[in-house]
Amino acid sequence: MTDPLLIYGATGYTGGLIVNDAVARGLRPILGGRSRDPLAALAGSLGLQYRVAALHDRPELDAALDGIRVVLHAAGPFSETAQPMVDACLRAGAHYLDITAELGVYERLAGRNAEARARGITLLPGTGFDIVPSDCLAAHVARRLPSADRLTLAVRGLVLTSRGSAKTFVEYAGVGVFVRRDGTLTSIPPGSLQRRFDFGDGAVPCVNVSWGDVAAAYYSTGIPNIEVYFEATPMLQAVLMAGRAFGWVLGTPPWQTWLKAHADLLPEGPAEGDRLPRQAVLVAEASDPAGRTARARLRTPEAYTFTGRSAALIAARVLRGDCEIGFQTPARVYGPDFVLSFDGVAREDLP
Repeated sequence: MTDPLLIYGATGYTGGLIVNDAVARGLRPILGGRSRDPLAALAGSLGLQYRVAALHDRPELDAALDGIRVVLHAAGPFSETAQPMVDACLRAGAHYLDITAELGVYERLAGRNAEARARGITLLPGTGFDIVPSDCLAAHVARRLPSADRLTLAVRGLVLTSRGSAKTFVEYAGVGVFVRRDGTLTSIPPGSLQRRFDFGDGAVPCVNVSWGDVAAAYYSTGIPNIEVYFEATPMLQAVLMAGRAFGWVLGTPPWQTWLKAHADLLPEGPAEGDRLPRQAVLVAEASDPAGRTARARLRTPEAYTFTGRSAALIAARVLRGDCEIGFQTPARVYGPDFVLSFDGVAREDLP
């Protein structure tokens, strides 16, 4: 029996991982995307149905969502693709899920909360590694320190990338890094904030980045001051230096086109043998005006591996009606301990 679940972007790298995990959970999703031949091949290999629709073609997209109760959107960059799919979900009365880490997408979806409530649907972005582990960890330290007014998150282990993720990174060329100050998004120069965090083997340098948690953790915890850091790998440092020196050029349309064309030359995504042995590590720190601090560390499977498992599980839960209407975040709906339900995840509180 086919489930009323559409996985859009099913033939992409991350979409394929989600499809495999969904099928492993016993789901029978309908596969969606814009290209018939790869969809037909994938659906045929799994014995699933498929629907072809381009996001810019409203009649086609509406037809693809006919009878669908949940859409799991996995086709980025979400800065371009989220709005037409959300619009279609609102028209169809279908719950919307995605796997974005893009800060602007969270803010735009939060602004559509009233529309979603009026239609009785959930808007739940970030159902993968972006941002389930960090959102749950943020909610955990906020639970330990309810008086917190500052939250810092740090991430290590994002060394593998897919072609789609590379295109998303390209869009941030020349764009300032965003933090939250007193509840307001504030742009700062790339690389201007640096700190050291202990991911379990001693403190290492990290650099401030824009990440979905600058929005999502605010809605999950209410903490008004939020910063997110990545481990300062040589590649990240080089990207930030290029952004500071040439960002005004790299952000122009001709350079964006050129950079995205070169991203198309990358491998579709990391091989399974590269993914499975790896881990990601996150650290969260909440502090309050009295100087009290709550810290915790979380270990998870590699980001793409975790995304396949997490997005498929959340889709299954939403299909069963386990969701909240309106704009939501993973930790707000499923709680700080939700991330601990996955194999290979461990959390520890730090002194």
